Amino acid sequence: MAEPGKLFAISDLHVTYPKNREWVEQLEPDSPEDWLIVAGDVAEKAADIEWALATLHAKFRTVVWVPGNHELWTLPSDPVQLRGEHRYRYLVELCRRIGVVTPEDPYPLWRGAGGPAVIVPLFLLYDYTFRPPGTNTKEEALQLAYETGIVCTDEMVLYPDPYPSRDAWCRVRVAATEQRLKAVDDRYDTILVSHFPLTREPTAVLQYQEFAQWCGTELTATWHLRFRTRIVVYGHLHIHRTSWEDGVRFEEVSLGHPEEQERRPERPRRLTQILPEKNLSLS
Repeated sequence: MAEPGKLFAISDLHVTYPKNREWVEQLEPDSPEDWLIVAGDVAEKAADIEWALATLHAKFRTVVWVPGNHELWTLPSDPVQLRGEHRYRYLVELCRRIGVVTPEDPYPLWRGAGGPAVIVPLFLLYDYTFRPPGTNTKEEALQLAYETGIVCTDEMVLYPDPYPSRDAWCRVRVAATEQRLKAVDDRYDTILVSHFPLTREPTAVLQYQEFAQWCGTELTATWHLRFRTRIVVYGHLHIHRTSWEDGVRFEEVSLGHPEEQERRPERPRRLTQILPEKNLSLS
């Protein structure tokens, strides 16, 4: 018999914005048995990240978090000046103190309606392989981005320490995570949760293709096929939608910035229900 509750997801909360912070404060689950996936970009400063995740943990039975790029920024105004891997590990320990599941913890098993399924929080970063048309190397892609003025802030404040580059850190994360995925009990389907898209396809809708190079890695292009994946949850693009690849459901679940919500009033300001699945049409 399935356990009570539903599984929801959200990303790109950006609680530095007062309107988004108020939204998190007022958010209420349908049931105290509900679970919530938070797919990155909660905030930039450690104190804001802790506030948001602790607030959500008080509302939901289980909260599962993966970092986005914003959590990994080291801003001069943040009292926590750790960089790169050290910052990530600091945030992992912060989450553990307040009872939030991270990519470094045992993967939780959803036993509610639509399950069972293993929820797999992923921290993978990107490696500049989602290159804009007309470029063939990381160097060419970055040069085009700087020429057009479409440059991710990561280049200035997301440090890869102790790795030589963000793409080197990405390759380490992908290799280690792949080994963990291979060890997941093959009796269960998986729900893969990443801040960054796992395939290139979602980035096709970006207005500025120069930005795609900061959105993922080709190394994960077949993971939704290899690891019995039922649903892929991601954020980062601020383009809330349901899509399908190879029969697998992909959910971009971002809340986004207040100005984006005002510009597109049809944009949902709500959680996305992951399980049990609603009646969904292919798109």
